[in-house]
Amino acid sequence: MTDLHRLSIRELSEGLKQAQFSSRELTEHYLKRIAKIDAKVKSYVTVTAEQALVEADAADAAIKSGNAHALAGIPLAHKDIFCTQGIKTTAGSKMLDNFISPYDATVVAKAKAAGLVTLGKVNMDEFAMGSTSESSYFGATGNPWALDHVPGGSSGGSAAAVAADLAPIATGTDTGGSIRQPASFCGLTGLKPTYGRVSRFGMIAFASSLDQGGPMARSAEDCAYLMNVIAGHDAKDSTSVDKEVDDYVANLNGIAVKGLRIGIPKQYFNVAGLDADVKARVEESLKKLEEMGATLVEIDLNMTEAYVPTYYLIAPAEASSNLSRYDGVRYGYRCENPKDILDLYKRSRSEGFGAEVQRRILIGTYALSAGYYDAYYVKAQKVRRLIQQDFLKAFENVDVIAAPSAPTTAYKIGANLSPTEMYLGDIYTLAVNLAGLPAINAPVGFDKDNLPVGLQLIGNYWSESQLLSIVHQYQQNTDWHTKRAAIAEENA
Repeated sequence: MTDLHRLSIRELSEGLKQAQFSSRELTEHYLKRIAKIDAKVKSYVTVTAEQALVEADAADAAIKSGNAHALAGIPLAHKDIFCTQGIKTTAGSKMLDNFISPYDATVVAKAKAAGLVTLGKVNMDEFAMGSTSESSYFGATGNPWALDHVPGGSSGGSAAAVAADLAPIATGTDTGGSIRQPASFCGLTGLKPTYGRVSRFGMIAFASSLDQGGPMARSAEDCAYLMNVIAGHDAKDSTSVDKEVDDYVANLNGIAVKGLRIGIPKQYFNVAGLDADVKARVEESLKKLEEMGATLVEIDLNMTEAYVPTYYLIAPAEASSNLSRYDGVRYGYRCENPKDILDLYKRSRSEGFGAEVQRRILIGTYALSAGYYDAYYVKAQKVRRLIQQDFLKAFENVDVIAAPSAPTTAYKIGANLSPTEMYLGDIYTLAVNLAGLPAINAPVGFDKDNLPVGLQLIGNYWSESQLLSIVHQYQQNTDWHTKRAAIAEENA
């Protein structure tokens, strides 16, 4: 029973069904690991031990009755951006440090309905704005592979919790790479679904036309199990698409890698900041896929230089609009002893928001202001359409597009990258959100410092099954996804 955290989701599901262990025993196992190890990693903001054990007992009863979902009794961690009824939801911000939601996000409600056990809420960059998880009001999370390095962001707590075996699976959100980049930095598989595939209801908004929830786990198979739970139409979310959902688990071997055409954008492999080790590992993984029968096709994505400026006009503009609701009046942080209403607004927002969030609100407000709206925001939306068309043209000749997930491996905590350096680190992930496409990160090796490297595969709309299937088959032929950081090998 000391190695339950080494089992896959399928193995956990089978073990629970066959009564090799109970959900209570499994949940206690993870809670013990969190109690012993998380002080070093700092992945959790809130641990819900009492509630988790109640949910585990309910799952055990359901399993005994023979009426349980395949994932009943399996623990998971939620990114602290999903509203959870009766549990604090902070979005990593002082602004929401005292916010307890009166309802569950749809993703949380679906996980509960399937009998999954919530271990707690995990850390993140404040309001999902960042690539390192250092902007959290609750402090930086460590990368399990090297605790003095960042786990990536904004879903850094989700990635760190899974990589340290403090949860078997976790939910994340991706607005410009926030599932794929931390998955890359922590050696995990992470899927950013097509925009509209997973409900955004109850997910605290950063940029509403870009945000999308998705699974983070060790393998494509584990991600597929969670996708089967959280994907699907939701009437509460006007951007949710009413389209039939695949059985992602059943389809894991459904797409043949043999004959698959993988697009290699030459612009992506000539980026100035691309680390030599990252490039080498990604190229090795593509060679492996070629050995498995795929064909590599060189393609042009001519809008590459427009990704960063376009994203950093649209995302802050939407953030400026979405975050205007945090004013010190309705809920969230409120300054003490305001002199008047203007002082209340100004001090509540300047004291409640961190530097990165304030920076993006200022950029976004400027881009939306009279006289600049047409020059910046409207123009960025037109360029966004050109980026989307660039991808659609490429998909006429290839099935998926390959790229690194990030140009480097994990940075050191406190590296103090300038905002521009940090934003350029998102070069490979931003366009997927601008175009609304699905993409997946797969671990493909390590750099010279033993830090994980990730391969990103980008699919056409609604091709999550295809992406999961390709990565699953790659993982049947490699063992990168089974590698564990030393801290994950510790027993509680």
